Amino acid sequence: MADVIDYQIYGDDLQLVEITLDLGEGVRAEAGAMAYLEQGIEMQTSTGGGFLAGFKRALAGEGFFITNFANRGTRRAKVAFAAPYPGKIIPLQLGQLGGTFICQKDAFICAAKGIEIDVEFTKRLGTGFFGGEGFILQRLQGDGLAFIHAGGALVEKRLMSGEDIRVDTGCVVAFSPTVRYEIEMVKGFKNVLFGGEGLFLAKLTGPGTIYLQSLPLSKLAARLRQYISPSSSS
Repeated sequence: MADVIDYQIYGDDLQLVEITLDLGEGVRAEAGAMAYLEQGIEMQTSTGGGFLAGFKRALAGEGFFITNFANRGTRRAKVAFAAPYPGKIIPLQLGQLGGTFICQKDAFICAAKGIEIDVEFTKRLGTGFFGGEGFILQRLQGDGLAFIHAGGALVEKRLMSGEDIRVDTGCVVAFSPTVRYEIEMVKGFKNVLFGGEGLFLAKLTGPGTIYLQSLPLSKLAARLRQYISPSSSS
C-alpha cells in the first residue's frame, strides 16, 4: 500500500510540486528531478529493484537510477520536484483510477512510496513503429499518488464506451488501461503531402480518461533547433 502524502503545485507554466512527508513517509522520483528538500529528508539513489528494473526504466525513457526520499527527522518535512520544461504537472490518484494508468515515456516525475513504475509495451507492431513517441510506454500501478508532466497546455477528456478521438501522436500524454490505443494513416493525398500533420494519427477509443498535451518535447526541440545556428553548438 502506498504512503498517503500531501502536496501543493506551484507556478503556472513552469511548475513545481512540493510534497509534505510525515515521519517515516517516502516518495520516489526520477533521478535529477528534485528541486529542494528540508531538514530531515534523506535521499537514497538506487536501481529500485536491481539491474533489470533499472534497464526497463531506461527503455521507457527514464533514468537507469531512481531516488527515494524518506522523512527520517523529528517533524513533518517537505521535498519538491520541478517540471522538466514548460507545461503542467498532473496528479494521478491511482486508487481512484482503477489502480493502473499508462503514460508516455519521460512523463513520470515522482510518486508516493509503494507505487510501482514499470514498462508497458504497445500491443500492435504498427503502433510501435509509427506511434510518434515509440512503442514503449510506462505503467504506473498502486493505490496512491503519482505525478506526471504534460508539455504546454493540458486537456483532459473522458471517453464513453466506443467513443473515439484522433490525436497527433506526440500529443498523447496518458490514458486509462481500458482505452484502446491504435495508429492510423492520414487519409487523402493532399493531406499527407501538404497537411503538415505527419503521416499518422493516434486513435484512442473509450471507455476511459485520456490526457493530451499541446506541446510535446519533440516539437519543442524541433522548434528550438530552427533558431540555433550551427556555429552556436560548437
